[in-house]
Amino acid sequence: MTEIKLPPLARFALDRDYLSRAKPELFDQLWSDPNTRVLVLHEGKTLLRLDSPSPQLRLLPVDQVPRANLRVYLGKTITASASEPAGSAVVLAVVNENSAHQIESDKKLWHGLRSIGQVLSDRDTGVFTAALALNNWHNSHQHCPNCGTPTVIEQGGWVRRCMKDSLELFPRTDPAVIVSIIDQQDRILLGSQGTWEQNRWSILAGFVEPGESLEAAVSREMKEECGLEVTEITYRYSQSWPFPLSLMLGFTAKADSSKQLLPDGEEIVKLRWFSRAEIKTEAHSLLLPGSSTISRSLIELWYGSAIESATERAADDQ
Repeated sequence: MTEIKLPPLARFALDRDYLSRAKPELFDQLWSDPNTRVLVLHEGKTLLRLDSPSPQLRLLPVDQVPRANLRVYLGKTITASASEPAGSAVVLAVVNENSAHQIESDKKLWHGLRSIGQVLSDRDTGVFTAALALNNWHNSHQHCPNCGTPTVIEQGGWVRRCMKDSLELFPRTDPAVIVSIIDQQDRILLGSQGTWEQNRWSILAGFVEPGESLEAAVSREMKEECGLEVTEITYRYSQSWPFPLSLMLGFTAKADSSKQLLPDGEEIVKLRWFSRAEIKTEAHSLLLPGSSTISRSLIELWYGSAIESATERAADDQ
């Protein structure tokens, strides 16, 4: 295999500055600092700078941001940019429809992480990924899991506390394994779900169950989804996938392609071994995972270079 760069959403260049989260007057201090910048999020989407030759997040001064439903202190920039000095604080502000309309009324200018994550800088990728994951966590933890009492936000947006019993809730992450299975002929196994359009393929994945190691999860999930016993399980890299709260842990493994493939028939309905030559020949019609996914990164890690598939051509046509 050829080692290539980290998956797009694994990149980061932000000091999370966790010690500052405990300051009682944190947001008062941040809002009085002229260098503080705000990432505005609405329905999981944010804005890009229109005056930049390359895609960059549009981080706003605090006086340009209307009232927010949620604020989270994300950290400080490590390096300087054209518009922010190094050490500038970055805050997530989640806004409602009216506030979003005041900031930017053209909905086509609001972008999701899936569509732009692969073209952002390391700093912007890390900021957007963390912001989306935290927003999704806050949306699903507004009440105490023990008694149902509403929770309040503390620690700069990184803790929610039950108003009745003071139980503290912390942002959760759901680990999932994702695996490129390679056979004795150096082919890769790709599967297709029943709900996908024709000729969409990806590698296999599944969630880690309670009390299970990552290696055990790889063996179990691959057996369940394709019927094969895998060996030589090797960790490669990880990537946050905040849709809503996953951490994808990427592995490679070996399997014997002389054994019968047995798709589970529920999640995976088709399985096929692909050689590099077949990928190259069929790339014009193959719908591979998007460029922002760890799935695509693991496929290209095996392939040895970037692949231009029908997925990218379809995106260019939009």
